[in-house]
Amino acid sequence: MKEYKLAESEEKFAELIWQSEPIGSGDLVKLCEQKMNWKKSTTYTVLKKLCEKGIFQNENALVSSLVTKDEYYTKQSIGFVEDTFGGSLPKFLTAFIGAKKLSKHQAEELKKLIDEHGEV
Repeated sequence: MKEYKLAESEEKFAELIWQSEPIGSGDLVKLCEQKMNWKKSTTYTVLKKLCEKGIFQNENALVSSLVTKDEYYTKQSIGFVEDTFGGSLPKFLTAFIGAKKLSKHQAEELKKLIDEHGEV
């Protein structure tokens, strides 16, 4: 999957599209004015940028995603673990869990995930 790095404002904009898609570009302008206090030109500039990155498309004034919200956040999570923990999931989990104790249910869920996704 292609790597996507979005600024905070771009991510908020993307969230609006994911929550409302498919959405007419005129309605998107109104939504961004209401939720983000953006002008029409700002909305279209950011939309064009995210379309060029291959995340959204604007076909016949109808905006929809080419990358789902789940796909985007999965890629961001993988990138974070790779960049911060050298790709080591155990190191990430150790840091994430830290001083917290897992509930029995959480531990069982993690064991199930490991069993489902582990190499045989």
